Amino acid sequence: MYLTSEVKKDIFKKHGGSDKNTGSAESQVALFTHRIDHLTGHLKNNKKDFGTQRALLNLVGKRRALLDYLKNTDIMRYRAVIKVLDIRK
Repeated sequence: MYLTSEVKKDIFKKHGGSDKNTGSAESQVALFTHRIDHLTGHLKNNKKDFGTQRALLNLVGKRRALLDYLKNTDIMRYRAVIKVLDIRK
């Protein structure tokens, strides 16, 4: 499995401050980005997997909503997340 508990803890520690901080917007965006990257690689090999394509679009929408929330509440946190995760905007 690509997303083990160790990988999640590492993502939360790197972007959320600690491995227990799983609910912050930054850590959630980082987790969504990791999952989006994995699904994008899967779809490059399996072009007709439309269920995965739909799941990918849902994840992108959730990430976009969290990023919009961050942009409206704290623009500096938003810019930091965009820069660290190298997300186009």
